[in-house]
Amino acid sequence: MTPSRLFRTVAIAEAVTWALLIAGMLQKYVFQAGEWGVSIGGGIHGFVFLAYVVITVLVAVNQRWSAGVSALALGAAVIPFVTVPVEIAYGRAGRLDGRWRTETTDDPRDRRPLDRLVRWWVARPWLLGGIVAIGVVAVFVTLLVVGPPFSKSA
Repeated sequence: MTPSRLFRTVAIAEAVTWALLIAGMLQKYVFQAGEWGVSIGGGIHGFVFLAYVVITVLVAVNQRWSAGVSALALGAAVIPFVTVPVEIAYGRAGRLDGRWRTETTDDPRDRRPLDRLVRWWVARPWLLGGIVAIGVVAVFVTLLVVGPPFSKSA
């Protein structure tokens, strides 16, 4: 899977889960039909949001995005449905072109520790996928245990 395809997949998934969360909120607050829609949609969205963040950072390092380009891609996840137009714009601008960088080149940036680490990881996609999945699940479960950022009494 190329960086472009992976980024497109998580960008679309993130937007779809926004729709699930918004539908759950409508069900709860407009139709007053219980909290199950928010619980399910919010949980799925939270998990995919975390995955989007991790994949975006990985793609940003691989594609050598600037801090601003990376921040825009990460910030897009906070506003409903914006990950899709960002992915389209980045694709058109060529920011998603190319394959995973698994080999060292003459580029001096290839000697940076972060670039070496990303090259090592993307050369082992199954290991990377497993570690990312375990990490996202661990953060997700921790956030579920900690609970929402605002209590109902606030």
